[in-house]
Amino acid sequence: MLEFGNNLNIICLESEAFYALVEEVVSRLKDQEPTPDDKWISDEEAMQMLRISSRTTLQKFRDEGAIRFSQPTRKLILYDRDSILKYLEDHAKDTF
Repeated sequence: MLEFGNNLNIICLESEAFYALVEEVVSRLKDQEPTPDDKWISDEEAMQMLRISSRTTLQKFRDEGAIRFSQPTRKLILYDRDSILKYLEDHAKDTF
């Protein structure tokens, strides 16, 4: 590592090491992000899609039947991605 004035650091990598690092970063990002093919998503992902921050609002949508959900275990509730998209589309307003 070379150090210059004003705390500027330069790191040199061989191209093989650089591409291996890029592949690792991409792989980790893919692991954190749901794939579009995931039909059932977590409450955090559902809240993100709906742009809400309240679990109470998410429960209200569930209780009213606005979005589909599955509860495979007592503590795990998953949401149907397609029903969330349909809910958003059904509530979209056309412009004049």
